[in-house]
Amino acid sequence: MKVGFTTLGTPDWDLDTICRRGREYGFDGVDFRGIQAQIDVTVLPEFTVGLAETVAKLKAAGLAGGISTSLKICDERLRAENLEEAARTIPIARELGIGVVRVFGGGDVAAHSKAELADVGQRTMEAVLELEGAYDLRWVLETHDHWISSLDCKLLLDRIPDPAFGILWDIGHTSRVGSEAPGETLEVFGDRVYHLHVKDAVYDPDHPQAMKDGWRYVTPGTGQLPLAEAIALLRARGYDRWLIFEHEKRWHAQLPEPEAVFPKFMAWVRLLLK
Repeated sequence: MKVGFTTLGTPDWDLDTICRRGREYGFDGVDFRGIQAQIDVTVLPEFTVGLAETVAKLKAAGLAGGISTSLKICDERLRAENLEEAARTIPIARELGIGVVRVFGGGDVAAHSKAELADVGQRTMEAVLELEGAYDLRWVLETHDHWISSLDCKLLLDRIPDPAFGILWDIGHTSRVGSEAPGETLEVFGDRVYHLHVKDAVYDPDHPQAMKDGWRYVTPGTGQLPLAEAIALLRARGYDRWLIFEHEKRWHAQLPEPEAVFPKFMAWVRLLLK
């Protein structure tokens, strides 16, 4: 597997620091979900007029790049915005090297059934895949928000059988939120897992940093989530794509600084992937 990190973990780093630290810590790639104050990197000069220079900096650091978008493909109200962002993202993602674009499911679950929302997602992704250059990329639905259950996600996989579309498996979400064992999740997803997000947590409801559900994030390998089991199952299936460390520092300011946690993550993942 190739190992990367998301810039959710580096909200204070500029592009040069991302490249320098990514190389220093031994990562293979970086998934861009914001740089400093801007969450959408496709509007930054570094990814528009300065894209060639950015690609050169990444290559010099031995890093490939990917993009995590804000697309919510199951929300009909956002169709125009979804297609506009997708069109803006494609030429950038094609140059960065990882070749994977994250999307969310989203949608109004109070007004529509999951099947109805999956129909919307199908129409959205069919339109996205008609955009120029879209087939040079893999589009991955993250197990997130209303689409954590593997069976719910399967509604979209079945409607969008195109191999350009697959799953970004956030192990923490399916296990911690969805209460699924890794084997159960993979039995549903099969070989449609194209990308992987890794973070760890412990159930500690009395801790001041606990989230609403009683869990709090910790360094991977020190928590209670079945990360090693899930990764072993994927490797047994021949998965050799990306494993991305999603340190959610942007959303949880109390988490350790990336300079402290990234080296610990790399030490853990290197042992795991031996």
